[in-house]
Amino acid sequence: MSHSPLRVGIAIVVHDGRYLVGVRPEGKSLAGYSEFPGGKCEPGESSDICAIRECFEETGLIVIADELLLEHRHRYPHGELDLGFWRCRVAEGYSTEAQNGFRWVPLDEVLTLKFPEANAPVLKLLHPAEAQG
Repeated sequence: MSHSPLRVGIAIVVHDGRYLVGVRPEGKSLAGYSEFPGGKCEPGESSDICAIRECFEETGLIVIADELLLEHRHRYPHGELDLGFWRCRVAEGYSTEAQNGFRWVPLDEVLTLKFPEANAPVLKLLHPAEAQG
């Protein structure tokens, strides 16, 4: 019995050196963990378009996906995910005021937060010590 991985688009939104981060709500898997905006891709939807759509649905922010940071497959006990992490920015002329508990967090704080395991590779990529050398 094989299931294809669930495709997910995730927006790593950066504004003025800060990252947009929320907390997974009660009733969702991994509730209480920190999260970047994102979610399941619709059939035929690319991960960048998904990240933009999900970011708007979750935070009210209109963003532009600038760069694919990482594609990563991760297996949880409840299923396998194909994740596309996109570096995004708020579209020019639009509000940077996020909704639904999302907030702007400096990178040093982001790196201390508890994220789901599938985020580890992108967090390592964002880590300033990893970027040097």
